[in-house]
Amino acid sequence: MSAENTIPTSVFAVRTTAGQEKNVANLIALRIESSKLPIKAILVPELLKGYVFVEAEGPHSVEEAIAGIKHVRSRVPGIVSFSEIEKYVVVKPVIEELDVDDVVEVISGPFKSMRAKITRIDKTKSEVTLELLEATFTLPITVHADYVKIVEKAKKVE
Repeated sequence: MSAENTIPTSVFAVRTTAGQEKNVANLIALRIESSKLPIKAILVPELLKGYVFVEAEGPHSVEEAIAGIKHVRSRVPGIVSFSEIEKYVVVKPVIEELDVDDVVEVISGPFKSMRAKITRIDKTKSEVTLELLEATFTLPITVHADYVKIVEKAKKVE
């Protein structure tokens, strides 16, 4: 193992404008590439609004990466432990998030980029049956759960 790979890294939190996390992460990534900054990873947790996590050798690298970027509010003082962000990193199967009547977008296959409503979920096969919203007639199609992305959750009736 070479000496340059043994430098310890820490995770730092960066506060952003809510809803702008991905834009901030993309701008940081561009800055890292252009300035050759020693930053290892950028994490944008979907469940946590207003924060981007950056893995770097030290806070000075993060400060340099975020300086002057629009929608960055501040770097949160201190280091974030991995146990604190682990829950945002653990990947849950897509099918666990899906419910009947959710509106989804097909992200792969012949119906790519079409919106559909879920009519049935088969968790054992990881398949969902959809009704395409943009089709002229209702035709149920069954696709793998990984081929859909939630656009709008079904409204829960209480």
